[in-house]
Amino acid sequence: VQLQASGGGLVQAGGSLRLSCAASGRTFSANAMGWFRQAPGKEREFVASISSEGDATYYADSVKGRFTISRDNAKSTIYLQMNSLKHDDTAVYYCAAGISTIHIMSYKISTWGQGTQVTVSS
Repeated sequence: VQLQASGGGLVQAGGSLRLSCAASGRTFSANAMGWFRQAPGKEREFVASISSEGDATYYADSVKGRFTISRDNAKSTIYLQMNSLKHDDTAVYYCAAGISTIHIMSYKISTWGQGTQVTVSS
């Protein structure tokens, strides 16, 4: 599977953005998917993951209650709805595919997408 992320941009604190990650290939619906982010000078960190069927989701504590991950297997796309954005959410966001949500949360990634920049102005 190949992944293409989009939807990043500049937004004021308190605002919202929705990221998308479109997948190509026939195995999308068999993969758990996730979002990670990397801020300047920091390591890449887990943000959210979703099971292959979309019936289980997991979030980092820092985004819980503000971000929502979802997927549309018919469109081979996952989404990250980001609300109540904070300056600390500024980062390059990456989508990723893995065997399971446990693998993704353990940073055992099968495929990385390219990043999309999210900048939150304070």
